[in-house]
Amino acid sequence: MAKVTLKKKVEVPAEQAIGEVRSYARKIWLAGLGAYAKAGKESVSYIKDLIKTGETVEKDGKKLINKELKAANTQIDEAKSDIKTELTSVKGKVELQLDKIESAFDTRVASALNRIGIPSKHDVETLSAKLDELTALLERVARKQ
Repeated sequence: MAKVTLKKKVEVPAEQAIGEVRSYARKIWLAGLGAYAKAGKESVSYIKDLIKTGETVEKDGKKLINKELKAANTQIDEAKSDIKTELTSVKGKVELQLDKIESAFDTRVASALNRIGIPSKHDVETLSAKLDELTALLERVARKQ
């Protein structure tokens, strides 16, 4: 079974109770004013600290962005250089192949023209050289007579 304890009622005089209530009310009021004043002072310093922190983060962020940007530009420059080198190599190979194709084409065209009886450039040049020799020989013979 539960025991029941009775407390004695203490009667406080009304004036004393009102004084205590006023005292507590004043303390609560002063505590509120103190909290308001302290929050006002601390908020200014807190905002200043936030601004400093923000400036530091912004500065560090700019450094990081510049570092990453330089790294990216370096990679782009390296890729451009590699592409130029590869392009030069490919260009040389293409030119070599075109020269081979052109030579093969010239040979086949000359062969086809020769088969149908049209003289080649070389044949015409050889014939022209022989004609020049004969002309010179005829001129010498004509002078002697």
